[in-house]
Amino acid sequence: MTIRFTVNGVGFELPDSRGQETLLDFLHDELNLTGTKLCCGIGVCRACTVQVVKPPSPAPSPTISCSTALATLDGTQVSTIESVARGGRPDPVQQAFLDQFAFQCGYCAPGFVMAARMFLSGLQAQPVPPDQLEAAMMEAIGSHICRCTGYVRYFEALRSLAEAVNAGEAIEL
Repeated sequence: MTIRFTVNGVGFELPDSRGQETLLDFLHDELNLTGTKLCCGIGVCRACTVQVVKPPSPAPSPTISCSTALATLDGTQVSTIESVARGGRPDPVQQAFLDQFAFQCGYCAPGFVMAARMFLSGLQAQPVPPDQLEAAMMEAIGSHICRCTGYVRYFEALRSLAEAVNAGEAIEL
């Protein structure tokens, strides 16, 4: 049996004997993609959040890479923080976080960026009533742990983008 999946558009085939290896270990040890961070190691802090698309659904879902076994990724498309910036320029979420000085040490930032991007992508597909936007933002990034900034700046940065997207403004994610 073989486990087949892509990471940032590159295909991989691994023997099922590697199925219990975590996605985070594979990203770091095999691909040298170290932007996805290991913090708590048990999926609580969400610093290691990546995007996973599992066909037939085209909808991306936030996935905790530190506790996701490779065996569960067969047929999926994984995107990491390294896939976000284009042409050396930050994407809109990264830029909003920078503009709001949302992070200090930056360790949790990749997880926040990935979760925020998936939230905004979903919001583009299906806007929410304006009075529900705050709750939707909390659902998307409220469980992420940051030990430096107190979260307010992350929420402010995301709010500016979410309000624009929710009003129909196109943001390239």
